[in-house]
Amino acid sequence: MSSHNNRDKEKAKGPEVVFSGEPKGAGESADPAVGGAMGADEAGAPGSPAEQIQKLLGEKQELMDTLVRRQADFENYRKRVEKERNQDRHRGVELLVEHILPVLDAFDRALAGPGDGANAEYRKGFELIRKQLWDVLAKQGLARIESVGKEFNPHFHHAIETVETSEHADGVVIGEMQPGYLFHERVLRPAMVRVASAPAHALRRDN
Repeated sequence: MSSHNNRDKEKAKGPEVVFSGEPKGAGESADPAVGGAMGADEAGAPGSPAEQIQKLLGEKQELMDTLVRRQADFENYRKRVEKERNQDRHRGVELLVEHILPVLDAFDRALAGPGDGANAEYRKGFELIRKQLWDVLAKQGLARIESVGKEFNPHFHHAIETVETSEHADGVVIGEMQPGYLFHERVLRPAMVRVASAPAHALRRDN
């Protein structure tokens, strides 16, 4: 009967549980290969910190490129506006100078008359005013075309008359009826001139 009781006690104890001394699942993370694979998967997974950093760097570069393009476009626009403004100002000054040329011509005609006697004092005043006017115009870029004694140039001269003469070479300007002017090295008004022409008999003799 004692043996029967012992068997009942052993059944009541239930199956024996053996503990290995390690927590469940500890052996799964101990494998370095498995741990490395998990780390790589987490780094390349969508929405991971590394991926977000790369995305932000790409967006930053795009913004920087856009900013550089915008700055270049603005600089080109600023230069174009400044150039157009200077051209408008230059054209305005040119038109003003062109309208003043008849006044300059009037001074030249007045000074071409006799300057002795009672006109001497008036002449000095005209000369002074004419010089002041010319200095202002010259500072703006006006220059007179040299004509007399120069070879006729259709870009600078407008021939009003040809004079047959043997005293001057053929095609040389021998007289100026109205002066011509340059404005910033561009012809503002051509000079009205007389041009020497070789006599007809001389031309026949040469032929």
